[in-house]
Amino acid sequence: MITPMGTSKDPHVLVLAGGLSYERDVSLRSGRRVLDALRATGLSAELRDADVTLLPTLQEDPPDAVVIALHGATGEDGSLRGVLDLCGVPYVGSTAASARLAWDKPSAKSRLREAGIPTPDWVALPHDRFSELGAEAVLSRISDRLGLPLMVKPAEGGSGLGASVARESSALPAAMVGCFAYDSTALVEKYVTGTSVAVSVLDLGEGPFPLPAVEIVPRNGIYDYAARYTAGLTTWHTPARLTPPVADAVASLALAAYKALGLRDLSRVDLIVDPHGTPHVLGVNVSPGMTETSLLPLAVQTAGLDLGKILTTLVTQATTRTPH
Repeated sequence: MITPMGTSKDPHVLVLAGGLSYERDVSLRSGRRVLDALRATGLSAELRDADVTLLPTLQEDPPDAVVIALHGATGEDGSLRGVLDLCGVPYVGSTAASARLAWDKPSAKSRLREAGIPTPDWVALPHDRFSELGAEAVLSRISDRLGLPLMVKPAEGGSGLGASVARESSALPAAMVGCFAYDSTALVEKYVTGTSVAVSVLDLGEGPFPLPAVEIVPRNGIYDYAARYTAGLTTWHTPARLTPPVADAVASLALAAYKALGLRDLSRVDLIVDPHGTPHVLGVNVSPGMTETSLLPLAVQTAGLDLGKILTTLVTQATTRTPH
């Protein structure tokens, strides 16, 4: 499944990390880990920021492939991938179009629902409509329609930034204000209680397959930014503590979501397993974190695989592609 480079001249790889999003620090940590993993396999790799010097570098000294370790809009909304396509530079990961679809949570959920994949009921609410229609009336209707508690999170964003749970109607206004600080559109979603799990999906050339599910147990009950990246605030169980039938259902659903959204190479699917053992897809990340507390590396380790070899194989695949 994981093959050596097998070429007389190993490719030169550019790892992109940093950017200007709220997730810059996490991205830099991911980028350094990716760089170290690639170099450990003997590959020539360089870490660069996605700044004004990037395009001149791509033109003057184009790399053989790019690994995107950027989080937030720059790495996940498809725009940078589109620029790489224009420059004729191959990259690891999903195409610009599929990344854009996955990045926009309401659109991704609509595609999942069309494919028959369970995802919690939701409404997407732009800030302008929220103000024009009257906050109190809109929130009252949402509560009546979806019920409480509700998860409020940015329609576009990651790392749990701006996300919170409103367990009572009185908590909704503050949750909306916190969400709008990170995005102009809020995704208000029916909150499903249960076991939070993440399934990373890889395709190393023989078709996509799921890695063992990682169970997420945040100390405060919510997997927000602090819980993700602060030591001691979250406990992870790998593999997740699921019965074999439920574990199979979770893996199958993650794989179905990967295919429904047209993803490529690697991704992470976030799910919740309700008390009846039914999994629901919450969202998909096309640029999974690679830090010491990130879920994809945990799953790789549990599967007995080597992160550097996986990345090297994905780089090899990328170099054989014709850019879009």
